[in-house]
Amino acid sequence: MARSDHADESAEQTPTATLWSDVEIDPVEIALPSGVGYTLRAYRLNTEVTATEADHESNAGDDFDAASAEVFASRRRPAEDEDELEPIDEDELTKQALAAGGKDRDDEDERAEADDDSEDEDEEEEDETEEAEAEAEAEEVPLFLGRRGKVYLFKSPEGLVDFVRSGAEHDLTQLDTWSDLVERITVDDVEPAEEDRYELDLVVENLRGGHDVWDHALIIKAGEAARDLGFALRIEPIVNALAAGSPLDDLDESMRAAAEGGPKAFFARRRLRKHGEQQAALGWRTIIGKISAAVDWRD
Repeated sequence: MARSDHADESAEQTPTATLWSDVEIDPVEIALPSGVGYTLRAYRLNTEVTATEADHESNAGDDFDAASAEVFASRRRPAEDEDELEPIDEDELTKQALAAGGKDRDDEDERAEADDDSEDEDEEEEDETEEAEAEAEAEEVPLFLGRRGKVYLFKSPEGLVDFVRSGAEHDLTQLDTWSDLVERITVDDVEPAEEDRYELDLVVENLRGGHDVWDHALIIKAGEAARDLGFALRIEPIVNALAAGSPLDDLDESMRAAAEGGPKAFFARRRLRKHGEQQAALGWRTIIGKISAAVDWRD
């Protein structure tokens, strides 16, 4: 008698797979020019977790802040001929005010009514904005084992397990399943699945080899890892370099289409020919350099 699909899945589920499934965290292997390391990654809704506070140095806003300060300072400066203005005749000013008194009261009444209407409109707009924000769909975001914009990479499974059990502070301690992982993890459990192994150290060399030798799966997986790391660690240059519509994103889309095969693959391979080898390699070298700078090697 044929078993149910659920029974098949249960039979194939190993204790290690059960652990990672229960805690909804996965071990990840990342190969960089400086070495190969293990870490942990999880995906959670952005409404359930607090984003990391990155320590990345950035002077991107300095020029803008200086320009803004100059603008505001110029608005505060008195007019050059301010001292040359004629003195005000207070008696004449009083006469004008008395003459216009009736009109001023009418204007005040009109302004009061307008202010009431404006306040009602503002309250309605505020309520609509709050409702829209409340209805906005939560987005799943990546988190890595690390802290303050750094990802911790361990050179051995033993080092990773020792750190997990150490009680040290990091971004994953906020997960409601973390304590369960701490109690159950063993060295044998740190065996990343094939889809969670990323060979970033081979990307630049492969791209430089030319279109005929480009490894689509290698580059696509590298893009997935880089996007996750860029977002989780708040590395804006990586996020921008791989953003929708960027040259590297277009390269990624073409590679995906070529890898899928079928009628679209032929046209995708033609599009890939339009991507310069050196430009792609240079772009990826920059991304990998940014990732390497955000790695905190352990053990």
